[in-house]
Amino acid sequence: MLEIKKITAIKLEEKMKEEEHTIILDVRAIEKYNTYHIQDDNVESINIPKTIILSESENKMDIQNFLPKHKEIIVTCTTGNSAMKCATILAENGYDVSVLDGGLTAWKEREETK
Repeated sequence: MLEIKKITAIKLEEKMKEEEHTIILDVRAIEKYNTYHIQDDNVESINIPKTIILSESENKMDIQNFLPKHKEIIVTCTTGNSAMKCATILAENGYDVSVLDGGLTAWKEREETK
């Protein structure tokens, strides 16, 4: 079993400030993504619902057109559970992935404590 890296909301915020380009893959449904997602000048936010990543269909192959294999991808969802499942599949396919620990729930909590 692959060991999937985790990143805390605080570490992600630091990463977004330090790096020119952070890729965040949000695996929630499009409606939830459209309501709220992580945005920043240095962030490329991509929404691919977990149903596509977890499916056994050919749609999964289309993912490779959207996601770079040479750059770390931060995978997130509401709490982190679906993100972990999706990150595992992506890691098995050669992607460099980390999961936002606690998901967008943790991200919003961090925002509220600023």
